[in-house]
Amino acid sequence: MSALAKATITGVGMSDIGRNTNRPAILHLAEAADRALERAGLTRADIDGIATYPGKAENSPGMSPLGTGEVRGALGLQTRWHSAVPDGPAQMAPIMVAAMAVMTGQARHVLCFRALTESSSQTAGRRASIAGAGKAQIGGWMSWLASVGALSASNWAGWMAQRCFHEFGMTREHLGMIAVAERQFACLNPMAVMQKPLTMEDYMAARMISTPLCLFDCDVPIDGAAVVIVSAADAARDCRLPPIRIEAMGSALRSQETWDQRADLTTMGSHDSAADMWARTDIKPHEIDVLGLYDGFSIFVPMWLEALGLCGHGEAKDFIAEGNIAPGGHYPVNTGGGQLSGGRLHGFGLLHEVCLQLWGQAGARQLADPKVGVCGMGGGFIAGSMLLQRD
Repeated sequence: MSALAKATITGVGMSDIGRNTNRPAILHLAEAADRALERAGLTRADIDGIATYPGKAENSPGMSPLGTGEVRGALGLQTRWHSAVPDGPAQMAPIMVAAMAVMTGQARHVLCFRALTESSSQTAGRRASIAGAGKAQIGGWMSWLASVGALSASNWAGWMAQRCFHEFGMTREHLGMIAVAERQFACLNPMAVMQKPLTMEDYMAARMISTPLCLFDCDVPIDGAAVVIVSAADAARDCRLPPIRIEAMGSALRSQETWDQRADLTTMGSHDSAADMWARTDIKPHEIDVLGLYDGFSIFVPMWLEALGLCGHGEAKDFIAEGNIAPGGHYPVNTGGGQLSGGRLHGFGLLHEVCLQLWGQAGARQLADPKVGVCGMGGGFIAGSMLLQRD
């Protein structure tokens, strides 16, 4: 057991999510928080810390409508510690800093949240996923990409996919296998937004978004919220469920903070963060039972598989073709449908699902007695890795 195992996850919750719900973000958040608290056997009075990513953002429609202040006020929380983390390992950052907070005595139970109203907020001219949408000001590395018309992360991910195709013989069919497998899982998850089965023929016929990525290679913008409660190990003893230990985590970055200037475009920040995580534990990749891997675009999944050491560099296409990540596979990925079919909660939904699996609460998609899970969040240079073990 690593020293980090003094930090645990004791509850997770997700609101009812959907497309164009026109429901205020704070209602989604309150619903997710109450579900997480009920699962943990805690009350709002027990929460003494709060963390989020990236904090309230006014410059991108629906991307981050709530900050810690609104949530503290709406839930009536009296906290000793709070944090909003826009940079670093990004989506996983609030959970990582919450783990450090409970380990150092800054708080006992930290409510970590992500809330979005992306679907309701976007129009033809206002999209949170497009650089410069709404009131956003373009600067830094993004300004160089915008000047050549690369305004969307789909463009940047498309470059990576093209490179993997060129280097390793990956094809659209390999990416299609990911989309089809995640849709199979989604059809077993009543909370997933996409419930219609997806065939390879459907995938291949879909309109192109940014070559070679088509519509089904892109995650689905939604309205919703997810909450993860991180607790000190001694404080977790009185919670309703056996705590899930945070065995190890990693957030290393050994390249420039750009999408297009990494020396090897067949790797991402995931490779740095995963290596950092494995250096902090005695658990090995082959011991993983369930994976939540960031799938903002399908190409991220094979890159995460390689980063985590489940297959060699350039071998993910064959690993996927062998059925490893699909229902019934040895290393099931995104068993709730992921972001490609479940809906985009920027990684929080993936961690929510891994925890449900480890607690045996995933319903029709439940795996057989999983004990070790891993979650990798982020694409491009942004990445955070977390290894979880059921106590």
